[in-house]
Amino acid sequence: MALRLVCDFDLRKDVLPGLRARRAASLASGARGGGPGILEDNYESLRILNVERNGNIIYTYKDDKGNVVFGLYDCRTRQNEHLYTFEKDLHVISCSINSERTLLAASLVHSAKEGRKNELQLGSKCLTLLVEIHPVNNVKVLKAVDSSIWVQFLYPQVESHPPPENHLLLISEEKYIEKFHIHVIQEDGNKVVLRDSGHLPRERVAEDFVWAQWDMSEQRLYYIVLKKSRSILKCIQFSANEKFNLMFEAPLDITLSASGFELVNFGCDDLQDQGNLSKHLTLCVFTNHTGSLCVCYSPKFDSWEKITYSVFYFHKGHSKTFTAALGSVDSLVTKGLTFLNLDYYVAVYLPGHFFHLLNIQHPDLICHSLFLTGNNEVVDMLPHSPLQSLSGSLVLDWCSGKLYRALLNQSYLLQFLWNTQLDCEKMAVLHCVLSCGRDPRFLEAKIIQWISENISTCHSFDLIQEFIIASSYWSIYPETSNIDKLLPYSSVLTWNTEIPGITLVTEEITLPFMKVHSFKGYWEKLNSNLEYVKCSKPCLLYNNSMVKREWHSLISEEKTGRRRSMVYVRNIFDNAMKVISNLEARNLEPRLTPLFQEEDYHQRLLIGLMVSELREHLLRHLQGIEKKKIEQMVLDYISKLLDLICQILETSWRTHHLHPWVLHFRRASAAEFTVFHIMTRILEATMSLFLPLPPGFHTLHTILGVHCLPLHNLLHYIDSGVLLLTETAVIRLMKDLDNSENNEKLKFSIIVRLPPHIGQKICRLWDHPMSSNIISRNHVKQLLLNYKKQLCMLLKDMTTWMQNLWRKQL
Repeated sequence: MALRLVCDFDLRKDVLPGLRARRAASLASGARGGGPGILEDNYESLRILNVERNGNIIYTYKDDKGNVVFGLYDCRTRQNEHLYTFEKDLHVISCSINSERTLLAASLVHSAKEGRKNELQLGSKCLTLLVEIHPVNNVKVLKAVDSSIWVQFLYPQVESHPPPENHLLLISEEKYIEKFHIHVIQEDGNKVVLRDSGHLPRERVAEDFVWAQWDMSEQRLYYIVLKKSRSILKCIQFSANEKFNLMFEAPLDITLSASGFELVNFGCDDLQDQGNLSKHLTLCVFTNHTGSLCVCYSPKFDSWEKITYSVFYFHKGHSKTFTAALGSVDSLVTKGLTFLNLDYYVAVYLPGHFFHLLNIQHPDLICHSLFLTGNNEVVDMLPHSPLQSLSGSLVLDWCSGKLYRALLNQSYLLQFLWNTQLDCEKMAVLHCVLSCGRDPRFLEAKIIQWISENISTCHSFDLIQEFIIASSYWSIYPETSNIDKLLPYSSVLTWNTEIPGITLVTEEITLPFMKVHSFKGYWEKLNSNLEYVKCSKPCLLYNNSMVKREWHSLISEEKTGRRRSMVYVRNIFDNAMKVISNLEARNLEPRLTPLFQEEDYHQRLLIGLMVSELREHLLRHLQGIEKKKIEQMVLDYISKLLDLICQILETSWRTHHLHPWVLHFRRASAAEFTVFHIMTRILEATMSLFLPLPPGFHTLHTILGVHCLPLHNLLHYIDSGVLLLTETAVIRLMKDLDNSENNEKLKFSIIVRLPPHIGQKICRLWDHPMSSNIISRNHVKQLLLNYKKQLCMLLKDMTTWMQNLWRKQL
């Protein structure tokens, strides 16, 4: 399946065996009734309560007396620890522990003997308790109310030194959030107790909200308030310095009820009816390290024929509403939509119906996202139980008690790339595989093999172009997040082909209003993205148009005998040498193809010019980055471009078992025809984007062309510019071909097409009367030109003498 769920924690494997072992030991010792911590036979009460920022998992169960037992699973040591036991028959709503494991906060209600356990009984109280557990000591009541309360300790950014004060969030069903300040002191060695437990300072963080989400990894609180029937998304950032700031406000074009109340990621919320999630809306906020901010929203389902959901790409300034046809009306939707954060992607799936991978870094074109329907096996292989996306790539399955790490399955995606027939899916999977970033050399080799065998099967875009541009982009993307605004991510600018089963509506949205003025880390990147959208600047993506003009200008000057400053030209060739040296240093394996073994003036000129232009482009728009780092990025980027072309050629040669030097002259084999076709496609791809080629490419291409093409086709390719006659290629032709009738025609046809300064040099290498005739004719032509020049100078001197003589006579 496209999504691989790696299980990091399983209640039944990581907790249950230890509990059963404790029970067996207790029974063997003759204990009656089992004692605290003994699990009943059916272990139905064992469930996860919370996952803390450090990865530790709090779980609970009831012993044979009905007492509530709290345990903790340490994700680093993979050991279980007993935390506390309440000797009462209670039901736990929420629980959290501080980073030092000295304080435990829990909200509990009396269990109902009949009916649903999760429902508060009329007149019952919800107790929110703070317990000293290092060692077990006092219990303090924080709240005793009729409404439900959820608790969450804040975790400081630096955990090396215990903070003097702990901070606890209390989230009330009455739509307010409070922050408690809890001072602790140490007594009698390691005994930790509350200081001034009779009075714990607190402050109001948020109120009158209808929805809230907790980001445990980044310590952020997202919540929505209603203002004049408008939904306003707000975000609070909690810092290590005990402060919190309202970071932004953003209007959302969604409808929420003023009487509604929903929490996301505040522990296990089993108060909702998990069996009828399709009756509830789904709303969640996702971010990543590049400064993206996405709000994913799915309203209540009104129809069984199609499902609609929206994604607000605030970092791009627009939203997209997707409508997916379910295909099979007979299978009713009993589960809600699941949104999962996968860094550069958001996975959206409806069990048994569809699976979508939305590209959140580059959402402009729909072809960069992957849409799989229920007919694909990937949908059936995903869990059908509700999943909760935690921070990062963690995914929690409350029903089974499993914590997963969600990863894109590279093996499946590569297999899917080989099997799919749709161009849109080829495009989406190609980018998805490259963005994985795990073992890029292996992935590139697999993709190149696929391109070599499917080079003519794609009609909506150029496979080689797309691979070269996308792979080069991803090779340096992690170095700076702003590079996506300056370097092309795709060779495709527009996409008008419909995606089967998907309709899409794109709308502009109001950008978030930042409430602070000092930004660091993620917030600095988000603010940069928002400012870029606000400025509505023209497209800053680099292209080689300036290089193209300058390159043609230098070539034209070379033909006319005029040259630029030698310093300028030398700098260009120095740039090219840096790229080639950088490329050779990164590739230690010997090459099978004869590339980089000749000067190839034109390609080195193009490489050097691209270095100059790209460096100036990045220096102009990348602020705050060292010049040396930008220069190295440019070298790495252009080296990657050339290396990818070399890899495609290497793969073709190895696949078709060509000799390292294919410069022999006989009838071409089928393998040579295939490689020549691939090289022609590479040339077409690079010419339209005006990208450089490895020096020696044109020589090799021309030699293969001589093998594979009849003379008239060969000359047509030369005249149309598909084959470029390099000095190295022509010299090899003159030396290695004999003087048979056909070869004489070939040599003569090529010589007459050479520039004069190269043609004269080449003719001297051909020991043939035709060559002597050409040399003699050129020599006579030059003598006549010189005689004409001398005659003109003589006539000019005579005219000047006559004019002077006439003036003297006057």
